[in-house]
Amino acid sequence: MTMDFHKAVFEYHALPRAGKISVVPTKPTLTQQDLSLCYTPGVAEPVKAIAEDPTAAYRYTSKGNLVAVITNGTAVLGLGNVGALASKPVMEGKGVLFKCFADIDVFDIEIDCEDVQGFIDTVIRISPTFGGINLEDIKAPECFVIEKALREALTIPVFHDDQHGTAIVVAAGLLNALELQHKQLSQVRIVCAGAGAAGIATMQLLIKLGANPENLYMVDRKGIIHQDRSDLNEYKQAFALSTMKRTLSDALNQADVFIGLSGPGVMTAEMLHSMAPKPIIFALSNPVPEMMPALAYQVRQDLIMATGRSDYPNQVNNALCFPYIFRGALDVGATHINEAMQLAAVESIKELARETVPEEVLIAFCQSHLQFGPHYILPTLMDPRLKTCVSTAVANAAMASNITRKARQQNG
Repeated sequence: MTMDFHKAVFEYHALPRAGKISVVPTKPTLTQQDLSLCYTPGVAEPVKAIAEDPTAAYRYTSKGNLVAVITNGTAVLGLGNVGALASKPVMEGKGVLFKCFADIDVFDIEIDCEDVQGFIDTVIRISPTFGGINLEDIKAPECFVIEKALREALTIPVFHDDQHGTAIVVAAGLLNALELQHKQLSQVRIVCAGAGAAGIATMQLLIKLGANPENLYMVDRKGIIHQDRSDLNEYKQAFALSTMKRTLSDALNQADVFIGLSGPGVMTAEMLHSMAPKPIIFALSNPVPEMMPALAYQVRQDLIMATGRSDYPNQVNNALCFPYIFRGALDVGATHINEAMQLAAVESIKELARETVPEEVLIAFCQSHLQFGPHYILPTLMDPRLKTCVSTAVANAAMASNITRKARQQNG
């Protein structure tokens, strides 16, 4: 990070007004009549309507287009447990992405509570305000417990983006990369460095898409997750293999795919050199990947590579999916975000990368040409077609699954 960029970051966040997001009124408040409609006495009428029929809140308030971005700050970006308050710039940034990409309003909620049940109880108590809950930057394995409990307790969409957003975008990019490398998901050996929320959710989704669990090697700080280890929680235990391999280097020997969700520089040139022909490298640690692209291409010319960075081709970014998953879910009043909706998002993102890229996207991305291939396996963040394509696919999947408010009312 240069001194100029460092300065620009702080100026961006501080000037001309502190923070990145604000609340603005959507109705006029210019006259006494406006105020009587906005507040007392007029506001009593929608209050009574909602008390009689709770679904009226979607008609008379902002609930149906309002998402809470909620964290306790225990796993913020690559910074770890920085606490609830320090996480606020990230949560505000998430709110900006929701609004800019999908026109969804956001309140960012930073909860100063690392106790799992206390956090769950707090979210449940404030949930009537919102049409959806986006959980963010909560460390594993607590995040799995929290999301499961909230999904069971609430009748609005709950989505932990660090898990499912990452998994969806990785899956879409990987399916395209595998096709370009003439390989099948059911046959390739996949090595995932990182066994936190994102790694576990990604491997779970790839299995649903057809990957062979016996070909999935998950590696944490202590090495390969295998059946002889006694230190595994229930989520890691599900991926424990019967193998004599112990290290990341062992796992990568003749592997087809590397997915890095760990830390900077964990992959060496020797490891890449040992992989099978036409390897696929997703080095997603940010801002410094597990292996820099320049080094990777020095070692191998037959690879396809993706990172989490915007200054290299094939950026794997959760913003390719989470705004549009919520947009689709909110538009049809989905009561939760199910597997069918996630798979629909994977398919729609995958297919969009194969379509002709419009001129406006090339201009926004400062490119003269983009075409499906080794350096373009995912759409860019600036592609406006994502909103229509992904949101529609997700909404259709929700309706086909019969999990919308209308379906609940008809079945109730």
